Amino acid sequence: MPIHASATNFFDLLQIRGKYQNQPPLPWISGSEFAGTVLSTPSSIPSPKFQIGDRVFGAAQGGYATKVAAREDTLRPVPKGWSFFEAAGLFVTAPTSYGALVTRAGVKKGDVVLVHAAAGGVGLAAVQIAKAFGATVIATAGTAHKLSVAKSFGADHGVDYNNANWADEVKKLTPKGRGVDIVFDPVGMVDKSTKCIRWNGRILVIGFAAGNIEKVAMNKVLLKNISLVGLHWGAYTVHEPEKIGEVWEGIFKLIEEGKFRGDCVYG
Repeated sequence: MPIHASATNFFDLLQIRGKYQNQPPLPWISGSEFAGTVLSTPSSIPSPKFQIGDRVFGAAQGGYATKVAAREDTLRPVPKGWSFFEAAGLFVTAPTSYGALVTRAGVKKGDVVLVHAAAGGVGLAAVQIAKAFGATVIATAGTAHKLSVAKSFGADHGVDYNNANWADEVKKLTPKGRGVDIVFDPVGMVDKSTKCIRWNGRILVIGFAAGNIEKVAMNKVLLKNISLVGLHWGAYTVHEPEKIGEVWEGIFKLIEEGKFRGDCVYG
């Protein structure tokens, strides 16, 4: 299929540097997420889900090429009214954030959710999903511009995590200073986040964009009754494939309701 737009994720950069856990055999083309049009379908599939000319988005090795061969199950239709640029960054980021917040953490109305690196791809998705479920969102980022981007996508508050006292600032933004209910962490800020999470809080471990796999003081986890919850979305195809359709159904429902939009700048 011809590719009209591609996205860049942290794991793409790791793969280019030879440091990702899934390194394809040489020679290979980098990139994964993309959006484009169907050019042809295999004759071995009698009733393909997509037809020639259909606008789709998905993921496959080689997302930075001009054309790519992708499995049908790794494609989804571009949402009505969305551009290729908006859809290109949807396939990995949206289900990662939805699977973490909804499937793993059970986000609900009234929760206070802290989203780290909120102006990134999974961060902006997390902000929108948490808001759609009725949560109050506190976004962190490293610049005022990034915080303004997060707020433009629905974040209620913004905190600069370059400030040494950011955890205290976050806690003050919660009802009666109780702390946040859920932490969404794609950076590697779990240990510091234990300072601003409430009793029975859940910390979602999404990734380590800061570059280091941190060590956590487990006594804090014990004393606050904290749940550390991992999310490896890619592994659902192996361990819980039945959840994939459920997550995408939820995402498309939010899109149809106007509660989730694409981002072609930071995605």
